[in-house]
Amino acid sequence: MNIKKVSEQLEITPDTIRYYERIGLVPPINRNKNGVRDFTDLDIQRLDFIKCMRHAGLSIESLHEYMHLYSLNDDRTIPARKKILEEEAEKLDERIASLQETRAYLQHKIDIYKSKLTKVADDLKLSE
Repeated sequence: MNIKKVSEQLEITPDTIRYYERIGLVPPINRNKNGVRDFTDLDIQRLDFIKCMRHAGLSIESLHEYMHLYSLNDDRTIPARKKILEEEAEKLDERIASLQETRAYLQHKIDIYKSKLTKVADDLKLSE
């Protein structure tokens, strides 16, 4: 599959895919006889994983370390890979909690304005 189709399928830009390849997050993509990148299912799975992890907030550095350990294809790296993911999950939980607090505060403000608008509407009805 070419980069345009992979980009559309994963909803990430071709430039992002090229960047991930350039910095070594994914191994070099095989090219066809015309020099066009030819993505395998494994390449697409790796990119999808990277997209998911970036969306979750993993830094490029953490992701690079994880992908390097993964590429070694050595079960002895499993504890280190697991630790990276656990640390990142903890950071994500903290961000979610913070966002939930912010959401609750916004809802509180919205409720105050709803109450004030209801009072203003009631006052206007009384004055008619």
